[in-house]
Amino acid sequence: MKYRVNGHLICESTGTTKEREAKRLLARRMGAAAEGRPVTPRADKIRLSELAEDLLNDYRANERPSLDRVGYSLKHLLPFFGATQTVVEDKPRWVGGKFATTLTTADVNGYIAHRQKERAVNGTINRELGALKRMFSLAVGADKLHRIPKIPHLREDNIRRGFFEQEQFATVRRHLPEYVRPVVTFAYITGWRIKSEILPIQWRQVDFKAGTVRLEPGTTKNREGRTFIITPALRAVLEEQREHTDRVQREQGRIIPWVFHRNGEPIQGFRRAWRTACRKAGVPGRIPHDFRRTAVRNLERAGVPRSTAMKMVGHKTEAICRRYAIVDETMMREGADKLARYERSNKLERLGKVAEQGKDLGKVDPDSPLQENLPTSKSLDSMVGGTGLEPVTSAV
Repeated sequence: MKYRVNGHLICESTGTTKEREAKRLLARRMGAAAEGRPVTPRADKIRLSELAEDLLNDYRANERPSLDRVGYSLKHLLPFFGATQTVVEDKPRWVGGKFATTLTTADVNGYIAHRQKERAVNGTINRELGALKRMFSLAVGADKLHRIPKIPHLREDNIRRGFFEQEQFATVRRHLPEYVRPVVTFAYITGWRIKSEILPIQWRQVDFKAGTVRLEPGTTKNREGRTFIITPALRAVLEEQREHTDRVQREQGRIIPWVFHRNGEPIQGFRRAWRTACRKAGVPGRIPHDFRRTAVRNLERAGVPRSTAMKMVGHKTEAICRRYAIVDETMMREGADKLARYERSNKLERLGKVAEQGKDLGKVDPDSPLQENLPTSKSLDSMVGGTGLEPVTSAV
């Protein structure tokens, strides 16, 4: 296609064999030129690595808490398509890779097969494909590209249902390093996200007098603030951590702002220690996010209204809260006990006897509550007569 920008003739490949798409791209280029907006006639030269850097910059600019997660997705996604990560000005940067306009659905299906061969679950693959789709969306929005290839979405049947009973939690906690124990206890009680919500908490967010712990707006996944009322068990954890922090401050002669720390330094993670503790406790494969499900279930068991539980844990929609509200065998037995008490209070156990008697309809207990409103044989005879037909009645 050809068009002019500031009097200069521009020749550019549309990157497509479809006339409609080519005309649409030409109209966008001519419109941008007429409005004085920047025109980037280099779609066929843009590589996936450039789109990846744009994606990372977008996440940084908007302070998205899932920046680490998208970075993890790119480390699997980009090398498959030929990109490599290098260091430029002391910062890691993606370079090279496949040209963006040449990426097809067949290429994406090849990546899916590759990841499935590596035993990645569908949920993980979908997160990576989501990053790929977002890369193209940003490029189209910035007029770098004019189309988004069709990117499949896999069905996810890997919804986790793990949660901790109190004895299991106590055993895992016992095998963890001392600096991690208050962190997991806080997570077990509140259900808050460990990496993005618990580890960054500072003492200014804890109000012992008011009995609250708060997260500021913009620091949570849904960008909303949150307040948790301190329970006796949570107060014991925080007071013990306050004493520990005061002791470390006196020894080091400095202020430590973090509630949870390791010798005064913020905790970055404890993945290896967690796996070891779970293995020693006999519950391998558990993840810290199971505390979130556990907290929701404990709130359900305690009879806390779901709307309140959503505010405490940080679920924005009831659909997500229901997904986390795991119903285990203990809760089902409690439900059966409640139903049994209801049956006894309403004498519904007699229904079983009535059903047993119903095998012989002629021997049904006349005192049964099911018989109170049934017509008798005499009333039926008067209704239908000896012919078996109901007498004609006048319409009134």
